Amino acid sequence: MTSITESRLTSRLGALAERGEKALGMFVTSGFPDLDATSDVLRAIDAGGADFIELGMPFSDPLAEGVPIQRSSARALAAGVTMERTLAYARAFTQDSETPLLLMGYGNPVMQYGISNFFRDARSSGVQGVILPDVLPDPDSPFFRAASEYGVNTVCLVSPTTPDARLDFIDELSSGFVYAVSVTGVTGTDKGDADPILAYLRHVKERISRNPLLVGFGIRSADDVRSMVSAADGAIVGSALVDLVGACWDNDAMPRDEKLATIENFVRELKSGTRV
Repeated sequence: MTSITESRLTSRLGALAERGEKALGMFVTSGFPDLDATSDVLRAIDAGGADFIELGMPFSDPLAEGVPIQRSSARALAAGVTMERTLAYARAFTQDSETPLLLMGYGNPVMQYGISNFFRDARSSGVQGVILPDVLPDPDSPFFRAASEYGVNTVCLVSPTTPDARLDFIDELSSGFVYAVSVTGVTGTDKGDADPILAYLRHVKERISRNPLLVGFGIRSADDVRSMVSAADGAIVGSALVDLVGACWDNDAMPRDEKLATIENFVRELKSGTRV
C-alpha cells in the first residue's frame, strides 16, 4: 500500500512549493446543484486549474458552514445524494484526473457508513485526504486509526484561538496540510481587516513545520487569495464557488456549456492569485 507521505496530494503541494507557487483548493458540495451536474462541475473546476478539490459530503447539521454551503447540502440531500453516490463521484473523477480530491464533511455520516468502511472505500475511490471539522483530533480515535490503516491523509484545522501547544499537536497529527480557519466563524464569513489574519497566519506558519499551511473561510476573489497566500502556502475557496454554481444553475436562460465555462473561468481567475 502506498504510504500517506507519497500521496498525490502531498506530491502536488510539494511540487508547487518547489517552483515557488502557492496552492489553490476549491470546495463544492456533492450532489449540488443536482445529481447529474456534480461530475461536470468537478471537471470544470479541474479545467480552471485548481490544485486540489474538496468534495463536500452533505449533512443535515453542518456546524462549521455558513448559509451558502448549508443550502447546498440541503439541496443535495433533498435530491437524494448518498455517501455511496459521493464516493462514486470521487471514483469517476480520480480515474480521469491527476488532481487530488479530498472529502470534507462531518463525523456522523462517516459513522453511519462505518468508519473503517468509509476510509477503505475512500481510498479505493482515489480520495487523497479527508477533512472532518467536528472530529476531535486524537491519534487513538477510530477515525485517525482507520485513516492511517488505509493511507488516507487527515487534514486538521486550527483557528485564531488555537494555543501554541495545540498548534504543535495539530501539526504532528495532520497529514497533507494544516487547514487554518481565517476567522472565528463559519464558512463564508466576511473576514474583514486582513492585517490581523495575516499576523495570525505568520504566527501559525512559524509553529507549523511538518505540513504546508493553507487558509480558508471568507476568501472570495483573486485579490483575497493573493493577500492570504502572502502568509500561507495556499488558499481554499468554497462558499463563493457554491454561490456561483447555484446562481448559474438557477439561471434557466444560461446554456449548460456557458454555466460550466463560467465556473472554469472563476477558478482560473482565483488561481492567478497564487502566482506571487
